[in-house]
Amino acid sequence: MLVHPQFDAVAFHLWKWPIHWYGLMYLAAFGLFLWLGNRVVARPWNAARGWTRRDVDDLLFYGVLGVVLGGRLGYVFFYKPAYYLSHPGEILAVWQGGMSFHGGLLGVLIALALFAWRRGFHFLEVGDVVAPCVPTGLAAGRLGNFINGELWGRAADPGLPWAMVFPQANDGGIPRHPSQIYQFLGEGVLLFIVLWLFARKPRPMAAVSGLFLLGYGVARFTAEYFREPDAFLGLRAFGWSQGQWLSVPMIVGGALMMVWAYRRQARRGAAPAH
Repeated sequence: MLVHPQFDAVAFHLWKWPIHWYGLMYLAAFGLFLWLGNRVVARPWNAARGWTRRDVDDLLFYGVLGVVLGGRLGYVFFYKPAYYLSHPGEILAVWQGGMSFHGGLLGVLIALALFAWRRGFHFLEVGDVVAPCVPTGLAAGRLGNFINGELWGRAADPGLPWAMVFPQANDGGIPRHPSQIYQFLGEGVLLFIVLWLFARKPRPMAAVSGLFLLGYGVARFTAEYFREPDAFLGLRAFGWSQGQWLSVPMIVGGALMMVWAYRRQARRGAAPAH
């Protein structure tokens, strides 16, 4: 049985300013997006449709806004609507913590729609370019969760070699699943490998986006069985957590998108192209 290392949330000080590990994880996520995005748009079928490196820079700007605003508002409305309706002044207090991936996803979708409209790309085409670059950012975020010792897992069998005690939980030393690492590996590393390999060849429009939604939904739904539910929510119908219920539409939507993409290609009788 392991004990969480209790990392200092502050990685180092820049002059007198504390630089937090979680902030560094965000920077790593943005840097990886730029690097991977430039590789994606350089692929012949994307370059032929007019994609450039400048588009990747713009996508990052739009995406950051979508992640921050959508992630915060998603947490407010999906997880604590009653509290924030009573304390509206705290809605924008992001420094107090509280972000939702599913809200961030909605924010990013709106941001991508705005980018597509301004640049004249099809919205689904934009999603296909962005999707392979997202899992590494998710992996960085989950690593930040682990360093901070937050979002720990449910109680585990003490005999599990990697069961871990999280002192922050103040639970008397219950061994738990390090669910942050599970999510790092599932929705981060594994999903990246699957998407990156899938997107190395031209695919029908919406296929890559659909695979991302499907893959993330399955990975998150599975990981939630090992993650401690939010204390103020607990488990919902069927014994599912809020995260699982929010993942179901992603799984269904992603599967439908992939079916639509390949049926559309079959009807056209053409090679995979946007």
